Parts: sequence; structure tokens; C-alpha cells
Amino acid sequence: MRHTTPVFKVSCSIATVFLVWGAVRPVQLADVTGAIQSWLLNAFGWFYLLCVTGLLMTAVALIFSRYGDIPLGRDGERAEFPLVTWFAMLFCAGMGIGLVFWGVAEPTAHYYHPPVGEGHTPAAAALAFRYAFLHWGLHPWAIFTMTALCLAYVQFRKGGPGLISAGCRSLLGDRVDGVLGRTIDIFAVFATVFGVATSLGLGAIQISGGLSYLFPIPNTVATQLVIIVIVTVLFLISALTGIQRGIKYLSNLNMTLAVSLMIFLLALGPTAFIMDVFVTTLGDYIQTLPSTSFSMAPFNDTGWLDDWTLFYWAWWIAWAPFVGTFIARISRGRTIREFVLGVLFVPTLFCALWFSIFGGTAIALEMFDQTGLQQVIETQGKEVALFTLLEQFPLGAVMSGLALLLIATFFITSGDSATFVLGMFTSNGAMNPSNTIKFTWGVIQSFAAAVLLWSGGLKGLQTGSILAAFPFAFIMLLLVASLFKSLKAEKA
Repeated sequence: MRHTTPVFKVSCSIATVFLVWGAVRPVQLADVTGAIQSWLLNAFGWFYLLCVTGLLMTAVALIFSRYGDIPLGRDGERAEFPLVTWFAMLFCAGMGIGLVFWGVAEPTAHYYHPPVGEGHTPAAAALAFRYAFLHWGLHPWAIFTMTALCLAYVQFRKGGPGLISAGCRSLLGDRVDGVLGRTIDIFAVFATVFGVATSLGLGAIQISGGLSYLFPIPNTVATQLVIIVIVTVLFLISALTGIQRGIKYLSNLNMTLAVSLMIFLLALGPTAFIMDVFVTTLGDYIQTLPSTSFSMAPFNDTGWLDDWTLFYWAWWIAWAPFVGTFIARISRGRTIREFVLGVLFVPTLFCALWFSIFGGTAIALEMFDQTGLQQVIETQGKEVALFTLLEQFPLGAVMSGLALLLIATFFITSGDSATFVLGMFTSNGAMNPSNTIKFTWGVIQSFAAAVLLWSGGLKGLQTGSILAAFPFAFIMLLLVASLFKSLKAEKA
């Protein structure tokens, strides 16, 4: 492959070694990475918490700061994409498969097994929604907001390349052009590969679960691996068409399918209950945000925090280089204030409504109709939660088919977007990386998802995210410090 960069060569080499290890010795890989994960969460769980909460506080402060009117581009430059398309693209890249997978599964899991107190109670239901809002609300979108803002400012305001290392230039100077900068970009590549691999693995698990629930198809790792192969071919085709065609059109299709499912459940489900849950939990979430943002439960450590909140914070950090770069790429021409308001609050409200509709419907059925949803989920897995719920309503099979299509298109969009971003990282920040490099990374990230599934299933996917996130958390702090140094100089 001609004209490949050192970052591409080193990243591909290390990724290949890791993936071969996982393919040949999956049990050994699971044991080693699991031990490292346990150590990281025990020793540095507090760091994940402070890092994510600090990014949220910084993002909110920027809205009211004197830097809010600075455009991410030349003065007077218009936004590249219409507002609705922009929202659709950033949302699909930012949450994608995970939202569909956990929309029913997470609130019901918290309802059955809450962090404190007894399950199957009104108090457990309230906690279930509060934590679902926490895990999918302002904190993850603050991570994406600040990473994307740092990169968009450097690229479109300062004319820098589309590299994570370029965002640190104001702080590190010319050292970003040498070994230090390449090391930063390599860490960004690995965070992206394993963060996205987690979502691709979740998508394969849920598609397999849906197919087995609707048809006589076994829900096995072998089925999931076949699904990964098929969908990889589809997202590579999309990736090779470029951002103005494949990703743009698929993002709009995703939003249409997602909203259709939401309207279906909102109309046929317990509508009043859903809206009561949305309004009540939104107020509860805002009221308890300060305490939950800093809660480590040192006096009542049941492992719940590690399995849920800290996993989510690590997962979102691992996604940050990918989502941040992609959101930066589609946000040229917007002011800092408009950017932060749009990226931070609009998707947060959408996610809150999503969990209220899907989780609210599921918990209402459990509380009032005793549908036995818990037994199905605990015997067949979290991946069938959505399909079990849809089966309770008219046209349930049709809507389950629509849900499978939505998961598949989210799978394609996530893989498509990540392939584009990885191509940028390993092509010196090229805004339109070559098809050969995009193809290479598409295959690698799908193979990573397959290896993680093969070595540890859902737990393996979670472990990969946590390990990849740790070094990138420090890089995010460098990015933010560098951004403020540049902003201060511009307003001086």
C-alpha cells in the first residue's frame, strides 16, 4: 500500500497482533484483559468519574462564556449541513446501536436489580429511569461535545489537519509533529477500534437475538459472526461512497426508522404513563445530577457501579475520538455556543424520551400486567428485550422486523462513520481518506468485534472499551487545556 503513514503502519501492526492473539487464544485474552479491567476500575474509577463530570461542567461554562460567539470556521461562513440533517448525523454516530440495545434492557435490568433497595418496587422503577437518563444524558454528550469542539476549532478556525494530535498543538507545540503526536494518534486509533467494536458486537448480538426470537435461527456466537461479516460488507460499500452520500442518507433513514418505532409505542403503549415518566424523571435527573455525578458508593460497594456507570463512562470515552472527529467534520460554520447547545442538549432530550417510551412501556407492562418479561430476558438474554416488548402489541412481528432493520442501519452507520474517521487518523488528517485505507480499517474493526465476542461475549466487549478508554482520557484533558489556551489568545 503506497503512501501509508507511520501511524497507519504501527496501528495496523499492533491491532493485527492483538486480534491474532484473540483468535488463537481467546480464553487467555479474556483472562488477561479481565484482570487489567478489574485493576483499572478499582484503582481509577474515581478518575473516570471526575474526568467526565469535569468535561460536562466545562461544556456548560462555554455556553455562557465570552468565547461562545467564535465560529468554527471563517468569520461569516455558513454551516455545511442543514440543522435537521446535522442533528440526525451526530445522533446516529453518537449513540447508534447501543440506544436500541439498551432502550428496554437497561431500565428493566435496573428495575429488577437496582443499585440499592429491593427490585420490582416503585422506588426501583424511579431509580431505573434516573440512572438510564444519567448514563445516556448530559455526561456522554459532554464527552463528545468537548472532544469535537477541540477538533473542529483546530481544523476549521486554525486550518489544522483532522488529527487528535493537532488539537494539542497549542499546548505541546511542534512536538505534535514528532513521536509524541504520533503516539497520541495511535492511542486515538485504538480507542476508536475497540469503542466501535463494542457497538458492532452489541448490534450483532441483538440482530442474532431478534432473528432467533422471530425465526428458527440459533442465537449463537457463530450466527453473530456471520452477521458481522454480512453487515461489514454493507457498511464498506457505504463507506466507499463518501460522507455526502452514504453516511448522510443512512443517518436520515435511521432517524426516520427510530422515530417511527417511538411513535408506534407511544401511541399504542401506556401513553400517559410514558409522559409522566419522562417529565418526572427529567426533573429527578436534574435535581440529583450533582450527587450522582460524584457518587462512587465507597460504603456500599456491590459492584453495580463498575458494571454500569463506570463501564458507560469508559465506553463513551473510548467512543470520543471517533464521535468527536465525526461531529467536528459535520459542524463547520457553527458558533461555539450553537455547537455546544446543539450537541449537548438536543440528543440528551431525545435519549431521555427514548428511554421513557421503551423502558417506560416495558416497566408498565411488568408492574401492571405481569407479562413475564423478566423471565424471558434472564433466560434468553438482554438482546431479546426489545423484541419481547414489541410482541405484546398489534403488528408486533412487523415492528420487530422494522427494529431489526433499524439495528442493521445503525450498524452500517457506525461502521461507516468509524471507517471514515480511522482513515483520517491514519492519513495525516486527510478529510477524504483513500478507499484502500478505509477498507482496511473496516475489516480490522469488524474483526475486533468478532474477536471480542469470541473471547468473552458481552463481557468481552465491555472489557475492550474500558481498556481502550483509559489512555485516551488523559488525551482529552490535553485537548481541552489546549483549546482554552487558543481561545484565550484569540480573545486577548
